[in-house]
Parts: sequence; structure tokens; C-alpha cells
Amino acid sequence: MRRDLLTGAAAAAWFGPAAAPVVRPVAAAFRIARTLPTGSGVALTFDDGPHRQGTPAVLEALDRSHAVATFFLVGEQVEHHRTLAAEIVAAGHAIGIHGHRHTLLLRRSPRAVRDDLLRAHDVIGSATDTDPQLYRPPYGVFSGPALLLVRRLGWQPLLWSRWGRDWEARATPHGIAARVTRELGDGDVVLLHDADHYSSPDSWRRTVSALPIVLEAAAASGLPLVAASQST
Repeated sequence: MRRDLLTGAAAAAWFGPAAAPVVRPVAAAFRIARTLPTGSGVALTFDDGPHRQGTPAVLEALDRSHAVATFFLVGEQVEHHRTLAAEIVAAGHAIGIHGHRHTLLLRRSPRAVRDDLLRAHDVIGSATDTDPQLYRPPYGVFSGPALLLVRRLGWQPLLWSRWGRDWEARATPHGIAARVTRELGDGDVVLLHDADHYSSPDSWRRTVSALPIVLEAAAASGLPLVAASQST
């Protein structure tokens, strides 16, 4: 019985925060933010970049609307596209860390996670001349040890309250925009992707096509678009 209890406790400690992206009470219990504070506005966030084609296309769409966003970058992609990473910051956008390798944290040892996060911070920080403090895990899934490490590093974990599911092969621009903008409200954090490194091929094209609709809806709501790092 005691062994079973210890095994159960260990499993809860390891897997406990994993459901936070889809189960709000779990996110609340582990104090993992899914939204911005009330009165902040709306944060557009883009994961998995930089991408040779997708990132410039997203930056251009944002620039046309004078909109700001937060880009959660993957270290191994920054190593291939350092100039693009710097261009994101030069355009006035915020940077977050999405890990060095885009792999599920539940399958990685605490030491491997630590090595990955520190390498990501070094690579992303040096390429963008920033000290990124926001962190979103691959797939939005934390292990217990990874969440503890992120907090020990002084970083802020941030998930999302709305997602466009734009990585799916069956996604359409109008479907993406509809999921994101339906009842869009103050404090919402929107998850989109400017890259297809880890999703269906050319998924970024559907995201770029959806962006004008999303930006128009945000403008019509009267809610300001803000960088997540300024409001969490």
C-alpha cells in the first residue's frame, strides 16, 4: 500500500501540470497563467519560429495593422535563422522561449530539461540581444520538475486562452479566425504559429491568411493588442 501511495505521489508530481492547457482548474492550481491581468488587452502570440517564409509574412501582416505580438522562439530554429530572430525584435515585438528542441517535456529528465532551457535562453538571447523571461513549453505541456525549474530561473510560464488550431492540415483561414475571435475578450492570450517545422506543411500560410480577419476583429473590439511580456 505504501509503495502504491509513493508511486501515485511521484506520478502526480511529474504529470500534475500537464493538463493545464486544456483544463483551467489545473492551470489555476499550478498558477500557470493562461490569460493576462484584467485591463491589459489582448496578446497575440506565435510559436515555433523563426521560419524562413512564415515569420516575414506574419511580421508584414502585423506591420500593416501597426500591431504588436509576442513570438515564442525555438532555439534550434534560431540557430538557423538568427537574422530573422533579430528582425522580430527590431520590428517592436516581444520574445519568449519555447525551448531549444521542440520535444515533450514529460519524456525528458530534469537535467535534460535544464540543459535545454539554458541553451535556448543563450541562443535566443544572443541572437535577439534580449533577456527573455517568458516561457511556453512545447505543446503547452509542463512536467512538474520543468515547471519548478522555470520558476527557479525566475521566468514566467504562459499558456493561452484561445487557439486557432492552425497547425492542423484541415484548418482553414476562416476557421482559424473564427476560433480565435469568437467572444474575444480582455485578457485573452491567442495562440497561433508562424512556422510549420513541427506541424502540417505550409500551415503558416493559413495563419497568414487568417491574420487580417483576426486583427480586424481585435480592432473592432476596442481592445488593445499588447506584448505579453508587458502584462503578465
